[in-house]
Amino acid sequence: MDGLAGRQLDAIREVVELTGAAGIAVWLRGGWAMDFHLGAVSRPHVDVDWYCWRRDAGPLAARLGGRGWRVDPRMPVELQLDLVRGDVELSFAYLDRDPAGRVVVGAGPWAGTPLPEGMLDAPPGRIDPHTAPVISVAAQIEFKEMYPVWMPERPRRPKDSADLARLRGGRPPTG
Repeated sequence: MDGLAGRQLDAIREVVELTGAAGIAVWLRGGWAMDFHLGAVSRPHVDVDWYCWRRDAGPLAARLGGRGWRVDPRMPVELQLDLVRGDVELSFAYLDRDPAGRVVVGAGPWAGTPLPEGMLDAPPGRIDPHTAPVISVAAQIEFKEMYPVWMPERPRRPKDSADLARLRGGRPPTG
C-alpha cells in the first residue's frame, strides 16, 4: 500500500513489534481498530490511535524516540502521548485500573471513568499481512455512538456515522 495509509500501516507494524519485544501492552482504537476488525482499509485516516497503560507511557516514548518519533508539543504528555515522525501521527490514550480492578480512563477530565467491560479482550485484528491488538468491536461501537453525548459541543462526524454502519455491517463482532 502506498501513500500515507502505507506509512501508517508500517508505523502500526513498528509499534506492534517494538511493544511486543518490550512487553508493553497496546491496543489500536478508532478508525484503524475498525479497519483491523474489518480486514481492510475502509477510508483515509488522519492518525493512528492507540491505548496504552499510563505507567508505560515513558518507556514507550523513549523506545519510539530511539526510532525517530518525537513528542508532539501540541498535546501535554500528562493527558496523552502523541508522537510524530514525518507525516505520521501516533496518539496513545492512557488506561489505568481503579481499586476494583476495572479498566478506566487513565488521564484527563474523565480520569477514573470505567471503560466498557471486555474492551481489551478482543482477538487481534488483521489487515494482511499486518496483525495488531485492537479494542473490541462492542467498545468501538459504544465510543462512536456515545461521542456526541459525552461531548455535545462536538456533534457526530460523518465519518463516525459511516464507521458505525461498516462496523455493524461487517463481519460479526469478535469481542
